[in-house]
Amino acid sequence: MKISKTCLSSKNILSLDDLKSEDILSILKLAEVLKAEAKRKNDRSKQLLSGKVLGMIFQKPSTRTRVSFEAGMYQMGGNAIYMDAQNIQLARGESIEDTARSISLYVNCLMARVYNHHDLVKLAEAASVPVINGLSDTFHPCQILADLLTIKEQKKRLKGISIAWVGDGNNVCNDLLIGCAEIGIDISIASPRGYEPPDWIISIATNKARSTGAKVNITDDPLIAVQDADAVMTDTFVSIGKDEEKEVRKEVFVPKYQVNSQLMTGAKKGAIFLHCLPATRGQEVTAEVIDGKHSVVWEEAENRLHVQKALLYRLIASRNQIRA
Repeated sequence: MKISKTCLSSKNILSLDDLKSEDILSILKLAEVLKAEAKRKNDRSKQLLSGKVLGMIFQKPSTRTRVSFEAGMYQMGGNAIYMDAQNIQLARGESIEDTARSISLYVNCLMARVYNHHDLVKLAEAASVPVINGLSDTFHPCQILADLLTIKEQKKRLKGISIAWVGDGNNVCNDLLIGCAEIGIDISIASPRGYEPPDWIISIATNKARSTGAKVNITDDPLIAVQDADAVMTDTFVSIGKDEEKEVRKEVFVPKYQVNSQLMTGAKKGAIFLHCLPATRGQEVTAEVIDGKHSVVWEEAENRLHVQKALLYRLIASRNQIRA
């Protein structure tokens, strides 16, 4: 196994805007190597992060993010420390900056899952170790890295791919826009008026697309978005922290923005369906689609593990690790 110790262009990964196209492709390539290695009887990646520690701060509940980061560190010989924000000194009023400075003394990397993205920015500015966004209200970079890896596996390429997002212009959608524009993937977003991605996110994506040749399209018509799409993506219409809007959002999004078999027929033949999970069958997607032939959601969920292992290695591997 040969792994080049290529450094990423940014110390902190708070959104895909922190990564250049070569960074993204490097992470995906390494994820493929680590995924293949994990399936070998003699997995040679088991000591890549030996003696390294990941600190994980959680303000929000989590299934895939927590388990995949913990499992990833363990599989590469390191350790992860789970910290519920309610059970550390943040709950008693310690500043985010003081928390970041203190925890940096004990760990090699920090991952945080927060409500307010500004809190993550403050954490990263004060920390002396790399900080990874495990999800904030504005971005979810680790999810989109897993999505891109899944699409690459299923379609055997990323160049020339077209992706449709149907639903809320939320944190996952924001990083999808930026990531696709950065590496030259055509992206079309269909959201109800008033629920589109923020203008400043669209501006970032549009500027990147000018350099890469990607097409960025924002519409309120799902049929337009999915036309000739290789992949159709969605997420819950009610993100964490939006529970008070549940009934209003259900009326706005269902049934027009529901991904169902009829909508999938408007996509390219052989199009795949992705969902970051958890999913609410019967709302943003029908059971027929998420459990059907188009769906690659379980492959997508597994790939959270592999891209996060690749990201962790790129950020914290020591100088004496395996070199190409």
